[in-house]
Amino acid sequence: MRATGPLPWLMFLVTVGATLPAQDNPPLHGAVTDGTYRSATGEFSVRVPVLPELGGVVTDTPEVVTFHDDFNVHASIACFEMDATQRWEEDTRGRREYLIWFFQQFVQHDFSQRFPGSRIESARYLPDYQEGALLVYNLLPGGSMFATEANFIGSPGSTPVAKRGNLLFVHNRHLYVLSAELAEKVLQPLTYTKTEAEENELLRERLFKLKDRMTFTAAPSP
Repeated sequence: MRATGPLPWLMFLVTVGATLPAQDNPPLHGAVTDGTYRSATGEFSVRVPVLPELGGVVTDTPEVVTFHDDFNVHASIACFEMDATQRWEEDTRGRREYLIWFFQQFVQHDFSQRFPGSRIESARYLPDYQEGALLVYNLLPGGSMFATEANFIGSPGSTPVAKRGNLLFVHNRHLYVLSAELAEKVLQPLTYTKTEAEENELLRERLFKLKDRMTFTAAPSP
């Protein structure tokens, strides 16, 4: 049975791709100042990884911020406070099994609902990174945020299969899901030759760099 719970930001994470032209972007819930985005909750800030002159835009909800440009960046950071149920799940399952459970029950479920045929290509648990983190690589038929820019070339009726990397970890009783699409896979369909291992390493590097751009708010004193 799929776990239930009010996690409205997850569908935003899945459908981040309806990025609007800059002039149509709604006001931010967070704020961008001097090239740094500060989340609406104040839990973290991040140096913006896109430039306005390259078509870079920032959109958000109270829990998710997305960065997109016209070239090869489409990344998001989701952060939500773990309620009593989520803390109980982690306490009883342990960090590794909790992150796997959460991704399967919520994120992958919504990927599959939004993009039929979506699947987990591979996953890896990193016990020494962020006190335990999960890397997941997904294949999403029709899930590319760059299909329009690419003018995708394929057989009649075919759609590009996007590849997305996801990094999950817990910090200060908040669960983070960082996500990034491997844009080159769609933007360069005729010349793209990277192996699965090379794709995974490239996504891992990009997700780690995105995390390294982040600054977390200090946890309150007990």
